Amino acid sequence: MSISSIGSSRNLYQNRSLYAKQNQNLHKNFQQLSSGKRINKAADDAAGLAIAAKMLTQSNGYDVGRRNAATSQDMVNVAEGGLSKISDSLQRMRELSIQASNTAIYGDDDREAIQQEIDQLKDYISDAAKNTQFNNMNVLDGSMKSSHVASGPDGSGMNISMPNAVLDSLGLSDYDVTGDFDISAIDSALEKVSSARSSLGATYNRLDHTMNYNSYASYNVTASRSRLEDLDYAGAVSDMKKNSLLQEYRVMMQRKQMEQYGSVNRLLNF
Repeated sequence: MSISSIGSSRNLYQNRSLYAKQNQNLHKNFQQLSSGKRINKAADDAAGLAIAAKMLTQSNGYDVGRRNAATSQDMVNVAEGGLSKISDSLQRMRELSIQASNTAIYGDDDREAIQQEIDQLKDYISDAAKNTQFNNMNVLDGSMKSSHVASGPDGSGMNISMPNAVLDSLGLSDYDVTGDFDISAIDSALEKVSSARSSLGATYNRLDHTMNYNSYASYNVTASRSRLEDLDYAGAVSDMKKNSLLQEYRVMMQRKQMEQYGSVNRLLNF
């Protein structure tokens, strides 16, 4: 084998290696452009992939926490709606009690008639307290004393205290205007219901702030992950064009070298 042939083989091997590497670069460019991702496998950026995976876990946690908070807001709305109806019934009971207090006009038979309506209102309050439900769970009968809302990305969050609006808790189970009665009992019940509604309203607002924060945090974590993981299309297209041109150049130079080595071999053999 001539010296020129040895040199030709060595250069051919080097060019083939460069050609293979250039093909790999082009394949990576096409893969990135088709997926829209800068990191498609661990080899692309091992550290970046690990960080992006943690950020994805965190952003998913914030999103689930926001949905949990929104669901809890719905529960609070259901409970507050039930309390609103109970409050209306208590207001009517108070009006009837003041009417029954007017003994100058109303006798025993009249107070009996008034008590019949009060009993109907008491039954309505009892039904509302025992049957107001969210997801098949009672929210106003005292059985749900505390409800945990997993609003944080790690399952942490806040506890919601649900009210007890049954007649015994309101102190009205034996309320009767046909005998001696005290309107202050209804005033006390109204105060309890109003306080519970106020507490639920504050809870609703807190959940609203939590949802806004989770949305903001999830957006920023997702944006950071995107900068790590997603592809810069302009840069990727530029790299692909550069690698394509380099590949074409190497193919052209390889052909030219082969032609030159062929001419040298023919001269030496001559």
